[in-house]
Amino acid sequence: MVRQQQRRRRPKHQPRTNVRRLLPSRQFCAILLFLFLGQGIAAATEFTKDDIDFRKEVYVNKDQDHLPYRLFVPTGYDANHKYPLVVWLHGNDGRGDDNVKQLTGDNQLGAHFWISSPVQLKFPTFVFAPQCPSRRNWADPEFNQPSKWLKMMMEALAKVEKEFSIDPDRVYLVGQSMGGIGVWSLLQNYRGKWAGAIVISAYDTFTDLPAIAAVPLWVFQGTDDRSVPITMVRPMMAQLKKAHANFRYTEYSKITRDVWNKAFAEPDLLPWLSAQKRLPLPASQVGTGAKPPAQ
Repeated sequence: MVRQQQRRRRPKHQPRTNVRRLLPSRQFCAILLFLFLGQGIAAATEFTKDDIDFRKEVYVNKDQDHLPYRLFVPTGYDANHKYPLVVWLHGNDGRGDDNVKQLTGDNQLGAHFWISSPVQLKFPTFVFAPQCPSRRNWADPEFNQPSKWLKMMMEALAKVEKEFSIDPDRVYLVGQSMGGIGVWSLLQNYRGKWAGAIVISAYDTFTDLPAIAAVPLWVFQGTDDRSVPITMVRPMMAQLKKAHANFRYTEYSKITRDVWNKAFAEPDLLPWLSAQKRLPLPASQVGTGAKPPAQ
């Protein structure tokens, strides 16, 4: 037994394999550098699911101003087929320049509802999600004027419509909170553009009721919302009714700011919006708002 154990022992003079000795010094250093950089690149290119689902783009205007936006393109996109497009305008917490916040947090549902598999099977729509800069707004509800960033959004949208096969009669607006204010502004300042609109927890001082009345609209509001008091929203709905607007109004009792959780769970939401198409604007409706950018 002792002899067998002695036979299994490695002779002291047996050399150990040394990778560095087998390679020239420069080649060895190059391999180490490659391995080190490879780990850094892997860490820097960790993609989220949103990076896979939404293309990350930035629109730059002639003044070199930047507007980040995300774009969802339906699976199996065919340029020979016309597609609807949903414009998603985020709320206050979506502002920034990271091209992420407009899809996350309180904005998660509004951005992702349209790209879910059940929705895409019935309604294969593009989703265009711009991001407003920090401490800026989509529009001013007091004067009902689109901000510089909302105008840039329209320019970026025109670029997307030129690049992809978008049905001009099925372009929709969806916005919550600050984004809802943007929707009100777009309805009145870019008349004849929209097939339908959804506004969640937002107010406006209407300046062009006929423009709003021409677009199918669904408004959602919570009775306990302190940022947008119900006492402001109900008179707005009364104005729309008097103007014979084509709208639906859903009011949630004892709900504060998280109205979107209720709104995007409405079973009629998708069938209602997907059934809407842009109608020709009556010739008698002469608007005072801005014209859409040239296509």
